[in-house]
Amino acid sequence: MHRILIADDNDANRELLEAYLVNVECEIETSKDGQDTLNKVASFDPDLVLLDVMMPKLSGFEVCEKLKGDPTTSRVMILMVTALNELGDIERAVSAGTDDFLSKPVNQIEFQKRVENMLKLKGTADELERLRLYIQQMEDDSP
Repeated sequence: MHRILIADDNDANRELLEAYLVNVECEIETSKDGQDTLNKVASFDPDLVLLDVMMPKLSGFEVCEKLKGDPTTSRVMILMVTALNELGDIERAVSAGTDDFLSKPVNQIEFQKRVENMLKLKGTADELERLRLYIQQMEDDSP
């Protein structure tokens, strides 16, 4: 089962995104600031982080950079969900390493499809990594 971390400092936003995920088979955890998000990623090991940009302690941009810059968390998918929608914000999100970007207010159908597609992509990437490791092991074991 997939794991999704919803990172937003606003209770209503977290609850709304959680409600939008009701038809997605997944475990959900939440966090309310940037540092809490990093801690939850370490303990919960999510497949996908729904990441707000404007959060206390560390911004979503900073969290994204830290996660994508760390080999142990670089493969976690990140969907930035934010009220910021200027071209400069999108460029900053992309340069921080986000996998996708969605502006608030979020359309429920678009949100659900993006999440489903990102989870499929994560599953495919994980399977490719398992196959790569298997092939590498086979090559290492051959005389």
